[in-house]
Amino acid sequence: MAMDSASSSSKPSIKEQLKQLLDEKWESLNQSQKKFAKKVWGIITYKWRWQIAMNIPYLAIFILDKTIPSVHKFDVELLSYITAKLPIPAFISSWIGLN
Repeated sequence: MAMDSASSSSKPSIKEQLKQLLDEKWESLNQSQKKFAKKVWGIITYKWRWQIAMNIPYLAIFILDKTIPSVHKFDVELLSYITAKLPIPAFISSWIGLN
């Protein structure tokens, strides 16, 4: 049994195996393929960064709403102000729980 644990600890983890495989594949690419792969990766990560940047305000509001009760009170006051100034039809307001 001690032999099994020793052999399993000497095996590289799946993460290490994947990293090694990716490193080998990267090294097998020529310069033009590497350049193309870097451009594609740059486009993908740019879009991810842009998406994260666009969602940060919503994340901040979500976190503040969960941690500071006065933020939720402000949201309710804002909704009641909007509904007083801009009448929402009864069937829509019943859907969103304003009745």
